Amino acid sequence: MWDDAFPSFLIGLREGLEAGLIVSILVATLVRAEARSRLPQVWTGVLAAIAVAMSFGAVLTFTAASMPQTAQEAFGGTLSVIAVAFVTAMVFWMRRSARNLSSELKQKVTGALAMGSGMLVLTSFLAVGREGLETALFLWTTAQAAGESAGPLAGAAVGLVLAAGLCWGLYRRVLKINLTKFFTATGVVLVVIAAGVLGYGLRDLQEGGVLPGRTAYAVDLAGSIDAGSWYSTLVQGVLNLTPTMTWLQVVAYAGYLVVVMALFVRGVRATAPKPKPEPAERGAAEAPAAARPTARRRPAWVVPAAVVAVPAVIAGLVVALGRPKPAGDQTVAVSETDCGEGFAAPRPGRQTFRMHNTGRQASEVYLVDPSTNAVYGEIEGLAPGTTRDLVATVAGGTYAWRCVPASGKAVTSKPVTVRGGGAAKPVTPVSEQDLAGPLKAYKTYVGHGLDTLVGRTGTLRRDIEGGHLDKARTDWLTAHRTYASLGAAYGTFEDFDKKIDGRADGLPGGDHDKDFTGFLRLEYGLWHGQSAKELTGPARQLAADADGLRKAFPSQDFDPGDLPLRAHEILENTLQFELTGDTDEGSGTNLATADANLTGTRELLTVLRPLLTSRSPRLLPTVDVDIARVQKLLDAAHDGGRWTPVEKLPAAGRQRLDGATGQLLEDLAPIPDLLEIRKSA
Repeated sequence: MWDDAFPSFLIGLREGLEAGLIVSILVATLVRAEARSRLPQVWTGVLAAIAVAMSFGAVLTFTAASMPQTAQEAFGGTLSVIAVAFVTAMVFWMRRSARNLSSELKQKVTGALAMGSGMLVLTSFLAVGREGLETALFLWTTAQAAGESAGPLAGAAVGLVLAAGLCWGLYRRVLKINLTKFFTATGVVLVVIAAGVLGYGLRDLQEGGVLPGRTAYAVDLAGSIDAGSWYSTLVQGVLNLTPTMTWLQVVAYAGYLVVVMALFVRGVRATAPKPKPEPAERGAAEAPAAARPTARRRPAWVVPAAVVAVPAVIAGLVVALGRPKPAGDQTVAVSETDCGEGFAAPRPGRQTFRMHNTGRQASEVYLVDPSTNAVYGEIEGLAPGTTRDLVATVAGGTYAWRCVPASGKAVTSKPVTVRGGGAAKPVTPVSEQDLAGPLKAYKTYVGHGLDTLVGRTGTLRRDIEGGHLDKARTDWLTAHRTYASLGAAYGTFEDFDKKIDGRADGLPGGDHDKDFTGFLRLEYGLWHGQSAKELTGPARQLAADADGLRKAFPSQDFDPGDLPLRAHEILENTLQFELTGDTDEGSGTNLATADANLTGTRELLTVLRPLLTSRSPRLLPTVDVDIARVQKLLDAAHDGGRWTPVEKLPAAGRQRLDGATGQLLEDLAPIPDLLEIRKSA
């Protein structure tokens, strides 16, 4: 979050200071002119500028959200390029105008005083409004690049608050700042940041299909740079430099940086700035207030309230009137014999369809491409007589409704053709037959793993029976890692899992409870000084349970739909139990178990790879990078057979491991939905 805050902090500080200086000069000029009664008109213009800027940001956010994905990329890329142009112009304008800003504004205020209140409001509005619109646009593009708004907004807020404090200090003569040097230094930094925003914007335009070269990579360091490390995150957040960049991005970044920085630096050297008088020198506190009675025709709050409310109301109307409406405000009928009655071709964009079940059975409803069976949206378990909304993004193509009643055959509506651009991202449905091959391959892997497990638990039993407890500790870890690598089969192990790897949590006697068995029971005894005689019974029980699981597994029911779920659940349990140390019974080998769980996840992804690659080509390359990052962190936590206990990891190392595992889980999260068995096929 905070790595994305710096660019927004800088733009908030700089733009806020510019706007604050302008306001302080306006106020000081009026005070010296003994026109304090006209100050509310300045603040009215300032409030109007702020309201317009915030409304502009709201319209940008809504406009992007209502577009198809590729259109969002193109829209965001275009605005990023525009933001770079504005920031560049602002940097050069302030360098050129800083010395004469005060005199120019004084002339405008003097003219406005002579022309009436409306001109003074307009003068302050125009003076501040430009900074407000630039700030809103830059913040929006920064949030788009970051993928979240908390960091950019927090950074901008801190920058604006600091700018307000600096302006107050300058006005009250408690601070002295060389503003020429300040704007020069921040200008240099902003040129660097703008180069990154330009590169990000061009990448968005490539993703949106506006510019070519989307796969022409000049730099591809994803496999060698830890994208989740603090330094990589900082560089990406501040400079928008990523491990993978296209030729267009690299050339644009370097060209902009070289050309603009050279022009800026040359302009700074060519200009011999005179010391800029501080805003406080206008003597705001020196002149007595003018007591000029004025006739008020309306309450003082009316005009300020109006100028703030009007832009907000206009923005609200844009959002409300521009919001995609349900497809013709129609209700689409669902039943066992008819499906999609009343369905008309919708227009492109995000649409809401009201689905009403007129039949006698609960039904699943899908919006599909009838030629490929790809699913754009779905409702599960629509009960008879009920109505629910289905939201989907529609682009150019062919669409139909498919209704699958609880019992009976699927019914498909007549197809309709939608004209228009953009692109929607459907999900190709998966059937049980599609998962049959991966399931068979994974069951074979588990079968071999159980054979190995039986052998290793037998070795562990013999170690303990012979009193070789040092050897038993080594063989315990080997056997436990074997079991932990079979995590995707947990759902089929049923009661065997509780016997083999159950925890003492919840048992009345805790670690000493008679029902505490399996690997963790032996771990407790081996690392808490129990004798071979005390451990012989639990060791024999573990070996017997492992053998029983091996014999029972071939006949156990393995639901194909569980296979995609395990891709996420194995490491979810790892993050919850292993990386917190909750399951440590004394050996300090939770990270070894986490490593085995990662092996099981990798094996599962191997059998699912063909299905995932055809449905989401970019998913697995991202996941592979995540897995390599977690593996690297785990490898650093052991030396040979000795593993660092979780609680002894350095705080920074533990945070990196938790963060990398969390990122991997986030990137694995789409797999269950992508490979969900749907009846639409």
